[in-house]
Amino acid sequence: MRIWDRIVESVTRLPGGESFASLFGLSSPAADEGDRHPGLREIGFTIGVIALGAKMAKIDGEVTHDEVEAFRSFFQVPPDEERNVERFFNLAKRDPAGFETYARQVAALFPDAPEILESVLEGLFDIARADGEVSAAEAEYLAAVARIFGLGAARFERARATALGEVTCEPCVILGIDPLATDEQVREAWLRQVKANHPDRMIAQGLPEEAIETANRRLALINDAYDQLRRERGLAA
Repeated sequence: MRIWDRIVESVTRLPGGESFASLFGLSSPAADEGDRHPGLREIGFTIGVIALGAKMAKIDGEVTHDEVEAFRSFFQVPPDEERNVERFFNLAKRDPAGFETYARQVAALFPDAPEILESVLEGLFDIARADGEVSAAEAEYLAAVARIFGLGAARFERARATALGEVTCEPCVILGIDPLATDEQVREAWLRQVKANHPDRMIAQGLPEEAIETANRRLALINDAYDQLRRERGLAA
């Protein structure tokens, strides 16, 4: 069953009084929940981003059409699920739980996959910029989510650069290396980042196929950063 089919099937239980988080088993996830319940990580990822995106949109007021479109683009939502995306945004806004709860829930589903959490942050950046420039309140929100996720400054900057298309982010920041790193260390860092962020690996870790475009974007940024350093240092291809 497709991830959206499972979500749509389950969401009908909400009128019975279940919370948005507990509906998908996310109220107190254990680190191995994704292994014991196939598909939980994919659903948790999707629901977590919807909830976090809705909470962030609330900072600026009501969820806008542009923000829903940004989420749809991020997740490559099928055209016939557009109304459900809007419905989920509204449900997440109604849930009394704060964004910290959802951030912790998503982090608990991916304790050993920071690349997945970085991908969530990129999706939130996409939604934040959908209705204009990222505001100070949104920037503070994104920084708070990154802290809960346990993402350091390098991953935060890489997520920002990937989502916003900024080229001012230094290649060393993207590759997570010191500017004084040796040529061999640069190459090793590049290979390590390519392996960790390869779309196939991220799908295996639990990233839904609907969100794989984010992985492709990050991989392109990593390769561009390495190419820039390689040219600057005169390294062989």
